[in-house]
Amino acid sequence: MAASSVDITSSEDFEKFIDTTGNLVVVHFSADWAPQCKQMNDVLDELTKDTRFINVRFVKLEAESAPEVSEKFGISAVPVFVFLRGKKEVDRLNGANAPELTKKVEHHASVAATALPAPEEDITVRLRKLINAAPVMLFMKGNPQEPRCGFSRQIVDILNQHGVQYSTFDILSDQTVRQELKTFSDWPTYPQLYANGELLGGLDIVKELVETGELESQLPKAEKLEDRLKSLINKDKIMLFMKGNREQPRCGFSKQMIAVLQDAGVKYSTFDILEDEAVRQGLKKYSEWPTYPQLYVNGELIGGLDIVKELKESGELESTLQG
Repeated sequence: MAASSVDITSSEDFEKFIDTTGNLVVVHFSADWAPQCKQMNDVLDELTKDTRFINVRFVKLEAESAPEVSEKFGISAVPVFVFLRGKKEVDRLNGANAPELTKKVEHHASVAATALPAPEEDITVRLRKLINAAPVMLFMKGNPQEPRCGFSRQIVDILNQHGVQYSTFDILSDQTVRQELKTFSDWPTYPQLYANGELLGGLDIVKELVETGELESQLPKAEKLEDRLKSLINKDKIMLFMKGNREQPRCGFSKQMIAVLQDAGVKYSTFDILEDEAVRQGLKKYSEWPTYPQLYVNGELIGGLDIVKELKESGELESTLQG
């Protein structure tokens, strides 16, 4: 048995559906003309096959065919995923981000799940998957933004201070994981820190690694923002940092920039700065250019829309884009 999905094409059907379910509902506000929506519908279809989400209801809703619902939830662009419990919104995801969608569904499904005993083999497989979900995994009480015990808060502070890249699992959200992981790891307390699938230990062990200078050698460092920006800028010969993407610009300036580049007939890549606040703020400082869109050629900043328009009017745009 797997989760269910339903296609809804009107506001009336949507309200009736919400009235009849008390389960977690994931609503995909989409448009049939947007290729990214079609891609994310494929992701939804895969999620419905996952037995972990047996009680989750997935809804595919054409945003333009249900304007009252779209207005109610403030939908101005697609794709958008709204997570509902009853009629209350508990979370949302903007944009086509399959890993983040899966992560959010996992989180909210686990919060809603009743802790039922699972066969030993099944829970062992699940624990191994969780432990190996990231190079560094921290099983803690709460999350890095809101630790729910002093030990968890201390270990988060240490990892952050040392620039460690890590993911977390809130053991308070899943009683089965909370109890079974202690047996699996033969470690009776939390937090528990794993690196490359192997248990390092709890807070005391991490403190010892800090004191001996071994922590950084055992855990991967988070990529510096400046290095990440350089990598993104040089990802393609022509890189456009904009709001939205070429299929769906989310501001007038970005839309105009896309039109200019398409008229020029050049190959280029885009990065949606609305999807990453660190890049959005960091790139303005890095480039000393306070607005978006920003156009780069061969890793060098050309400028924003006004500069690109001036280059077009002067006949210099083609040579500039060729680098």
